[in-house]
Amino acid sequence: MRRIYKLVVIVVAAAAVLMFSNCSTRSFSQTGGEKEKDPGTPVEVVKVVKGNITANYSGSANLEAEAEAVVVAKIGEVVKEIFVEEGDMVKEGKALAKLEDEQFKLELSKAESLLKKLSNEYQRNEALFKTKIISKDTFDQVKYDYFTQESAVGLARLNHEYTTIRAPITGVVSERLIKKGNMVQKNQATFRITGFTPLQALLHVPEKEMSKLKKGFPAKLAADALPGEEFEGRIARIGPVVDAGTGTFKVTVEVSDKTLKLKPGMFARVHIVYDTHEDTMLVPRNTILEEDTESWVFKVGENTAARTRVETGYKNKTHVEILSGLEPGDTVVTTGLSTLKDGTKVKVL
Repeated sequence: MRRIYKLVVIVVAAAAVLMFSNCSTRSFSQTGGEKEKDPGTPVEVVKVVKGNITANYSGSANLEAEAEAVVVAKIGEVVKEIFVEEGDMVKEGKALAKLEDEQFKLELSKAESLLKKLSNEYQRNEALFKTKIISKDTFDQVKYDYFTQESAVGLARLNHEYTTIRAPITGVVSERLIKKGNMVQKNQATFRITGFTPLQALLHVPEKEMSKLKKGFPAKLAADALPGEEFEGRIARIGPVVDAGTGTFKVTVEVSDKTLKLKPGMFARVHIVYDTHEDTMLVPRNTILEEDTESWVFKVGENTAARTRVETGYKNKTHVEILSGLEPGDTVVTTGLSTLKDGTKVKVL
């Protein structure tokens, strides 16, 4: 009986020890004695690379045609025929319209006939004068009549030519101001011709940029009406004075568009390249944190993110130049910056 009692006591004691051990294990685990391993904050990263970056001045303006002409009638007559319409390309000298010319034909014919008669008289009197049969005064009068009529023939021929209205420049007929059968007066506007190439963008640039921009610098233009397309241009002229009222100077950017997609009046955004840094360190713009006048990145090493101050240089739409604070090949965080602190453990995705 005593042996059975001892056996029961041993069994109960063993069960108590086992239960206490289980409770202690659970309690230790719940209080953090054995924590699960921290995987780190998930981030995306990129390496510092080397490349070229340009410095740009950006502005906007409406495009203007450098060459534009209002074609006027040089004589008054009825419009007989029209050869072009709005939107037609014309070259300098091309006939645009024809005015009634019968009267001018007759006047020219009459003037030429009289000139022929006076020419014969001039030649005959010249021979008589050489033999001193006629006086010098008589010969001078014949000579004067001849050359006066010669000028009259030239004027009659010119008036006849003016019955054809011609393009003074090469361009596009942007406006037709007359109709067939209209009576036009001398110096009346008949057509407007606009040269589509080159086009100009006139920028009013702050005076602090004057030392950076030079004639001939390349430029790129993009028009809101032509999304996704970019056109090459250059600085054609730089105004020599600064407007005291606005503190700006005028820069004329010229662009030649052989496709004729750009039109006068379009709103254009202009980017002038005035400097290029080659083989310099670059990082994406979304890696930079700006605080007051300082710039920071999170550099990743040994699975931790170190908050690192950097000095930046030129910037474009996608990248920023790094002047100091990083080395080529360093890894910096691009996504997840807002959740990081200096020394935060990270998991690179």
